[in-house]
Amino acid sequence: MKWSKSLGGLFAAMMMALTLSACAPTEHKEGTGGYIDDTVITTKVKSQLFGDEQLKNTNQISVETFKGRVQLSGFVASPQMAERAVSVARRVAGVKSVINDMQIR
Repeated sequence: MKWSKSLGGLFAAMMMALTLSACAPTEHKEGTGGYIDDTVITTKVKSQLFGDEQLKNTNQISVETFKGRVQLSGFVASPQMAERAVSVARRVAGVKSVINDMQIR
């Protein structure tokens, strides 16, 4: 009887440890908190791009964020607009770096 209780407790502890470790972030996967932070950063960058006088008519810029690194992709009319978008994104709180993958049309 003691063995079955001990074995059951050990099994429950192992399952709890496995469950918690599945939520932990890795180099290529975010945890829940990191995902929420990156979603907030993405939203703020999009808002700033839309609110900028020079960029507000440019709706072809996509924004993706992973661990604070923002990637801008899509199409802009000139290299100056691409640089402006990068500059606007860099000013957003929480942005660690900006990757410019935008194409000039």
